[in-house]
Amino acid sequence: PRAPAGMGDVPEPCPQAPLAVLSKVELRVSCKHLLDRDTLNKSDPCVLLLMQSQGQWMEAGEPRAAPTQVDRSEVIKSNLNPVFAKIFTVDYYFEEVQKLRFEVYDSHGQAGVGTHDDDFLGGMECTVGQIVAQKRVTKPLFLKYGKFAGKSTITIISEEISGNNGYVELAFRAKKLDDKDLFSKSDPFLEIYRIDDDRSEQLVYRTEVVKNNLSPIWEPFKVSLNSLCSCEEKRKLRCVVWDYDSRGKHDFIGEFFTTFEEMQKAMGENKVQWDCMNPKYKIKKRNYKNSGVVVLLDLKIHRVYSFLDYIMGGCQIHFTVAIDFTASNGDPRNSCSLHYINPYQPNEYLKALVAVGEICQDYDSDKKFSALGFGARIPPKYEVSHDFAINFNPDNDECEGIQGVVESYQSCLPKIQLYGPTNVAPIISKVARVAADEERTKEASQYFILLILTDGVVTDMADTREAIVRASYLPMSIIIVGVGNADFTDMQILDGDDGVLRSPKGEPVLRDIVQFVPFREFKNVSGAAAGSCLPLPALPVPFHPFPIPSRPAPDLSRPL
Repeated sequence: PRAPAGMGDVPEPCPQAPLAVLSKVELRVSCKHLLDRDTLNKSDPCVLLLMQSQGQWMEAGEPRAAPTQVDRSEVIKSNLNPVFAKIFTVDYYFEEVQKLRFEVYDSHGQAGVGTHDDDFLGGMECTVGQIVAQKRVTKPLFLKYGKFAGKSTITIISEEISGNNGYVELAFRAKKLDDKDLFSKSDPFLEIYRIDDDRSEQLVYRTEVVKNNLSPIWEPFKVSLNSLCSCEEKRKLRCVVWDYDSRGKHDFIGEFFTTFEEMQKAMGENKVQWDCMNPKYKIKKRNYKNSGVVVLLDLKIHRVYSFLDYIMGGCQIHFTVAIDFTASNGDPRNSCSLHYINPYQPNEYLKALVAVGEICQDYDSDKKFSALGFGARIPPKYEVSHDFAINFNPDNDECEGIQGVVESYQSCLPKIQLYGPTNVAPIISKVARVAADEERTKEASQYFILLILTDGVVTDMADTREAIVRASYLPMSIIIVGVGNADFTDMQILDGDDGVLRSPKGEPVLRDIVQFVPFREFKNVSGAAAGSCLPLPALPVPFHPFPIPSRPAPDLSRPL
């Protein structure tokens, strides 16, 4: 047992921990008077957002060691005054100067934006703090060497995302729209605008274009409640239908006004429809009825709750620890091994286990922890396993409290042969299967935390990224603690702090569920202090959208 601190004891200082994310900020971008680089048509602009990291400019949303991952807007054809539908989301750290650079290019579509094939239309630098403080920033665009890009300007509008934010999935179609084309039918697309308190309009979403169709069915899409209506049901929305023109001169078909409150009537089997009206036709044409009808086919609301909501609603935390038993740790009989059992002090694996486990066990009612190992040859056949129970009971891998895990770990070491490779995807998938079973109950009674203790970079990085993306849809979070003095730079890819993690196919995580930390930054801090210094408050547990027991859903009729 740990001796109580004396009256005169001074707490040991914590090492510099990663900054806590105060909030996430949504950035909307528009431009005016862009340079015209094309001979026959106008420029086809696209915006790249870059963020300065350690003196280097990297594209926002781009994980380290993955330069192909970029965060950029869509390309808007033949338009010198574009309003981009893409919403950039960035973490806002109040105490850090976060430098941003917006670069506008005329895209030619043959290669990635920002290559030599694209004409540079201008750039602008500012900080996240400046945009947040002013809420709306308009600045001139500059070419190379500080030269003005004509009269070109860029406007950035910021909006803080509410901590209680959720999102909504919408599916629209239209019927019998006006035909604006002479030799073919209209090519309609739909835009949704939110009308703010100052009567300004913010573009929320722009659908794809459906070619040559007066009764289009647009693809379903998701938007945050914050973006759609500022989490206020009665806020007015303006919806506009256009006939697409490749030269950028889109023809106005009609519009209608609604609210999120009215849209919600489309839930279940119900549908809501609006007359698509052209005000000019309404004045000029005596028998004018509408320019078509827009139908909301389906609406699904996905609520997003906080960790505290889950705990207060009766949710239990199920804690699983996974220990790296690969040969790179060294022979456990050797005092240089990270798995060496010193009778006088715990090794780093045990220190990390106790530091994190003592925090998590407070939320686990039965104090039983699943304990798994990976990367070792195990009895009786001594085949390599990447998800074995360290108590060697495959039917019940749970141990009694942290002490039970420690005892199973110490008992396990002499019976196994450290081997490899360092594959963690199997264990993530194993816990995810249990979490998926829980999610299907729709009761939200358990949340799963997986603690992975490892001495090096994982071998199956592609499979691990895929497993994390799949797990991000489940009531599950992952803490990865790097043990030893290895170079863990590549492990930052798995942590969403430097950008959005994506699967090998490019699919982003639904939410940031991974927290990585090298334990060497905290190993010289004593037990309880080490636990408080680990960046556990940044655990991404707050964001899973399914019902909470014994807690009413937030009332959207008032700001969240």
